[in-house]
Order: sequence, then C-alpha cells, then structure tokens
Amino acid sequence: MFNKVTIVGLGLLGGSFALSIKKLIPGVSITGVDISMPNATKALELGLANQIGEFEVSIKDADLIVIATPVDCIPNQVIQCLDQLKPGAIVCDLGSTKLNICEAVKHHPKRNQFIATHPIAGTENSGPEAAFASLLENKKIILCDIDLTESHLLNQFKNMLTQMKMQVEYMSSASHDKHIAYVSHLSHISSFGLGATVLDIEKNERNIFIMAGSGFASTVRLAKSSPDMWTPIFSQNRENISAALNQYIQNLTYFKSILDENNLEKIHQFMSETNDIRRVLDAPPSPKKD
Repeated sequence: MFNKVTIVGLGLLGGSFALSIKKLIPGVSITGVDISMPNATKALELGLANQIGEFEVSIKDADLIVIATPVDCIPNQVIQCLDQLKPGAIVCDLGSTKLNICEAVKHHPKRNQFIATHPIAGTENSGPEAAFASLLENKKIILCDIDLTESHLLNQFKNMLTQMKMQVEYMSSASHDKHIAYVSHLSHISSFGLGATVLDIEKNERNIFIMAGSGFASTVRLAKSSPDMWTPIFSQNRENISAALNQYIQNLTYFKSILDENNLEKIHQFMSETNDIRRVLDAPPSPKKD
C-alpha cells in the first residue's frame, strides 16, 4: 500500500489518521509536519510519527500525503504538494469544508492525484494528546468530486479506508458543504451560543456545576472546540451556514412565541413533529445520491 506517509498537521484528526495507518500497515514510515514545534515534539513522543520533517522536504518522496490543517491553509498546501508530488502518489485533505479547496486545485495538472476527503469523526479536544487510533473506526468518510481523481489511485485509497473500518460515501463538494452546514456546523454554533448564553446569565459558576446534567453537558460539549479550527470553517462555508441559521432562528422565534402564549397544544405539536428526526437518524441508509 503506502510505505511512506506524510501527515501535515498533528492534531486530533491528523494524529488519529496516523495511528490508524500505523495499525493497518506494518513497517510504514510516517513523517509528521506541524507548524508548532511543541506539537511536533509531543506527536513524536506519543508515537504518532516516526520522525518530524519540514513540509517542503517531506512531501517530495511520500506515497501518501494527508493534510489535516485549518481549512484556510489547505488550498495552498494542496497546490504545493501537487507541485512536488511524485507519479502514483496521492494527496488528500481532511478539511470540514470542500468546495473552496476543490475549486482552488481543479485546474492543476496533477489534480487527478488529489482526493478531497472529510471523515465525519471528531471530539471537542485538540492537539496531539487528543488523538487515538479508534477515532475513525466505523465512522463515515466522504470523498468529493471523485470523477476528477484517477480511478486506480481512488481505488487504492478507498481500499485503505475500508481496511481502516471506515464507511466510504461520495458527494459533490458543493453538496457536501450545503449539507454539512446543517448537520455539523450549525450544531457547533448552537453549542457555542448556548454556552455563551449560560455564561452571560449565570454568573455563579458553582450553580452551573451543580445543576448541569447530561443533557446540558452533551449539548454544550462542542463549545469546548478549538476556535482556531472553527473560525476558518465558519468563514469558508458562511453562505450555507447563514441559510441554516436563518431557518434555525425562525424555529427558535416560533417556539418563543408559542411559549410566551403558553400555547401547550402548539408546544406539544412542535416537539411531536420534531420527534420525526428519530425516524431519519435510525433509518437504514438510502441509496446514494448527490
């Protein structure tokens, strides 16, 4: 498969991807690259990489390059990798937005060696210490605009993901960004908004600690996510996120109005209709479509 792998960005996703590859491919040599020297040192100490290298050097002879950096850095890094990529090698990114990245590289002469990739996996933690080998197991991973990738390389990469116990799905980059705004990005904004509201209203932190149950903890968990990672994600996908927020705000405004009216029938109806999300989430996967 891949004998030499370079991981650019040694945080939660990059580090977990590295551990998964090491578990899958005996003897693989992983070179880690990170702008933060403390992160690089910690990643080496934790065994996420066999050695730490410089970006420009580490990409030249790699069989696979995995870019796991903030999404505003990824387009330029993919282009730099493609400029230096040897024949038969693959570069992929793990960014949470896809359209801007795909648009940036679509005219590159080596575009067919790039795979736009998004693993639907993560936690609220960040940094090398947050990485663990099983993070990606039994998780979905979305590959975008696959018609632009050379089929042999795509199959090679897909086979690796399957052996890593990931569930491979396909979408266009535009469709990916539209849907991810609702099912991921809006969830994070909601969590940040709830956290900010509680901190604004509840000045007694002891009361938060005493009264916070599992519902609050699970809902606000994402508010502990890294602002350094999520600020560029929100910026890159702002049009889709804005549309999602408009609908969300309408629902919140409606619920406030029926609550102010003490309209128990409509409150009950609102929740009953929303319970249909159980059917959507628990249903078997429908046939793949864009």
